[in-house]
Amino acid sequence: MSTTFQLETTTSRANPTPRPMKRLTVPKIRTRKTDGMNGEPLVMLTAYTARQAQLLDQHCDILLVGDSLGQVIYGLPSTVPVTLEMMAAHGAAVVRGSYHAVVVVDMPFGSYEASKEQAFESASFLVKQTGAAAVKLEGGAPMAETVAFLNQRGIPVMGHVGLTPQAVNVLGGYAARGRTDAEAETIVGDAKALDDAGAFAIVIEGVVEPIAIEVTRSVSCPTIGIGASAQCDGQVLVTEDMLGMFERVPRFVKKYEDIASIIGTTVANYAEEVRNRSFPGPDQTYQPKD
Repeated sequence: MSTTFQLETTTSRANPTPRPMKRLTVPKIRTRKTDGMNGEPLVMLTAYTARQAQLLDQHCDILLVGDSLGQVIYGLPSTVPVTLEMMAAHGAAVVRGSYHAVVVVDMPFGSYEASKEQAFESASFLVKQTGAAAVKLEGGAPMAETVAFLNQRGIPVMGHVGLTPQAVNVLGGYAARGRTDAEAETIVGDAKALDDAGAFAIVIEGVVEPIAIEVTRSVSCPTIGIGASAQCDGQVLVTEDMLGMFERVPRFVKKYEDIASIIGTTVANYAEEVRNRSFPGPDQTYQPKD
């Protein structure tokens, strides 16, 4: 797939951005960290639709089609019920809506854990269906062999350690990880195992800050924090959380806007105008030609 896209601009709703640029690549992301040092932090946000991708793309290095769409889009209680087909549909939309960021698609629960062969079948399906550059999977040392297997077969992998939402039933909730010495040692070991296996980046989620910093200093690939530390090599948030689409968000989320209130006010204005028959007005209706 070419890394340069010429966008059709005749249909502004579909393609509103007239200035395409060269798409970043996985090796470019990987080499942002050299000799244990990362320059400008990597910016990553979740995206689930083409329009969302269009709005985020120019500002981000990586767009993650996260299995968080299970909760954000579908109203599911966790990410566990998310399917490959759901990830493929949304992943393809995000790739179509972007031209700059590396697009990474989450592998959903049950699509890769059984064997490295199952993981390759699922990952190759996602890459072929979406055009994404890479996949992301959760888990540490037990997944290292799978990461190496995929990487050797042409599928770049982003790892994920610490709080792993797909394992919520085993973890017993979404509390921060790494508070005990044993747990902290496991998280650091997991990250090192993924790094050695060839992961091009590793998400560190919900980990006490000193451990997140230790992980970042212990691996050669970039780390991307979420509820971790500003000292990670990049950051990611669920876009709807940071935009203020939900009243309740995790502690580690900073709300940069209150989009929910803006939508509520806007829709209330629309509803009032419909009910008092002031909408549609002359500017929104078609009259007979003289």
